Amino acid sequence: MISTIKLDQNQPLKPPFTNSWFPANLAGLNCRFEPQSPTDLLRWGLAALGEDVVLATGFGLSGIVLMHLVSQIRPGTTVFYLQTDLHFDETMALKERLARLLPLRFEEVHSGLSLSDQAGRYGPELWRSDPDFCCRLRKVNPLHAYLADKRGWITGIRRDQSPSRAHSPKISWDQANGLLKLVPLADWSRQNVDDYIRRHNLPYNPLHDRGYPSIGCTVCTRKVKKGESERAGRWAGVSKTECGIHIQPDGTIKRVTA
Repeated sequence: MISTIKLDQNQPLKPPFTNSWFPANLAGLNCRFEPQSPTDLLRWGLAALGEDVVLATGFGLSGIVLMHLVSQIRPGTTVFYLQTDLHFDETMALKERLARLLPLRFEEVHSGLSLSDQAGRYGPELWRSDPDFCCRLRKVNPLHAYLADKRGWITGIRRDQSPSRAHSPKISWDQANGLLKLVPLADWSRQNVDDYIRRHNLPYNPLHDRGYPSIGCTVCTRKVKKGESERAGRWAGVSKTECGIHIQPDGTIKRVTA
């Protein structure tokens, strides 16, 4: 089942919850779970946070692994994705296939701002003139609003994807959104992910076989060249390397702290 949540662009963003997790607690938890498997961390997170933890996905390879793992641990868990209205057709077809295959609850989160309204307010092709603002309107703000009443979220980022993600902890306090963030595949490699998908015969986006190791919006994603990093095809030609949903208020990627 897939349900759609459309947000009101005129509604002020809710303030995040107060941090009830302290750095010492998180450091201890990271030491505990760093050598353990993704399943161990997921079992802990799903039990500790109950129904108020959700899994984010952009339908990339890592997300597919996490969806499969979560579906085995707690069927019916909510998986959400940010509908930007600019996804590849192949990505949306994969979404439908996964929704039929896995016993999970899929939620589509939409900014409430159509592409035509965005063009009328901010000019045509905002993703070219101001890609950071475009991502904020279509991804960052909707994410913040959606997570406002949650206690935790699970993401599929990996340390080997890019230099900006190289120090991602498995557990952190997401100051930007005010909740706990779990990254079960932080220490996995692309090969680990590929092997898992092959072993369990899971569907994946056919664009991965056509030179797109990381897939976002059609207007901001290109094929990577030989020798380039996995995310080199995202926002190519500009200094931007992240959409912003993993950025903290000070503009940095959340890093491991002891």
